[in-house]
Amino acid sequence: MSDSDSSSSETLISKLETSDPLYLHPSDSCTLSIINVKLKGTENYRVWSNAMKLALQVKNKVGFVNGKCLKPVNNEVLASQWDRCNSIVLTWILNSVSDELYVGQVFSELAFDVWEELRDTYDKVDGSVVFGLYQNINLLSQNGTTVSEYYHKLSFMWKQFDAMVQLPSYSCQASKGFNDFSQLIKLMQFLMGLDDVYQPVRTNLLTRDPLPTVKAAFAIISREESHISANGSKSHFQNLGFAAKANQPFDNKKGVNKGPNSNFKCTHCGKIGHTVERCFELVGYPQGSKPKTNNFSNQGSKNNSNSSNNGKSGTSSNSNMTTLTSEQISRLLGLLDKNDQGPSASNIGVVCPLLLSLHGDDMILVIQFCILVFSVK
Repeated sequence: MSDSDSSSSETLISKLETSDPLYLHPSDSCTLSIINVKLKGTENYRVWSNAMKLALQVKNKVGFVNGKCLKPVNNEVLASQWDRCNSIVLTWILNSVSDELYVGQVFSELAFDVWEELRDTYDKVDGSVVFGLYQNINLLSQNGTTVSEYYHKLSFMWKQFDAMVQLPSYSCQASKGFNDFSQLIKLMQFLMGLDDVYQPVRTNLLTRDPLPTVKAAFAIISREESHISANGSKSHFQNLGFAAKANQPFDNKKGVNKGPNSNFKCTHCGKIGHTVERCFELVGYPQGSKPKTNNFSNQGSKNNSNSSNNGKSGTSSNSNMTTLTSEQISRLLGLLDKNDQGPSASNIGVVCPLLLSLHGDDMILVIQFCILVFSVK
């Protein structure tokens, strides 16, 4: 080919319009993968072929696989351009099939022949394939996934089923009735697969007249899902607040427990919250409980230590306490001498008020004295 012929060929190709099937965009290369689906066989041929048709339509190259774009005969320049376009379309097809299918078609020369062979081989839909797909549609359920994910998966299977069955399209009233029936079946399949949490809204949808479409039902269920999620988060924060309040001490009046009542203070142990009449160190600890050492007992020990130090310095710590008189001691010994068998109910009735009138060290001494005498008796 001379330089003039080459120049005229480039000029002719450059004049091709973008709508011409022989026009190639600079991005149209043989390494391009125009779809993300790989043809595996019968199970996904319909999906793959539809995706390829859409991609080739965008590239304006569908004519190379359906046989409508024929190779020019009287123009060598356009014929050469046709061969180039055919090779690129063929590589696009081979780039979108599995490795096993690639090996079987790599020696082909025409994109149309490869396309027809793949269709004749894998576009085989029998009853078992239809049954398997329809069974998967009916067995599909939400199972804890989001409503959107569940609906889109179901919608994909519906479209795959419709493409597989390929029902004829009519514009008559019977066609409209069949479409309404198909929408009813899809609505029931969608509602049956929902989780039980949507039972109230599902019942509401089924009692409507007329029944909503699948898309309308999906929109309503999606709003209900958002509402449930919002209430769930709110309840979670409320539970956290309730738990925080439950951990706080409780007071019948103000809702806050301020600890032991500071109005009562034991004159024996120095602890606040009780009086000497209820001091466990004097009346005894309940069965199964043990004395605990806390800040109050430490304070009481410090108070006792300070009291003993004050006593050594000449200041009596029991100046405000009631002390035993000689008359009371005589009465106590007299009551004990009257009954050699031990203390009686009447004697105890006299001794107890006497003990309750005592405080501090006097009460301890008297109690120890009584225990000693009773044990001897």
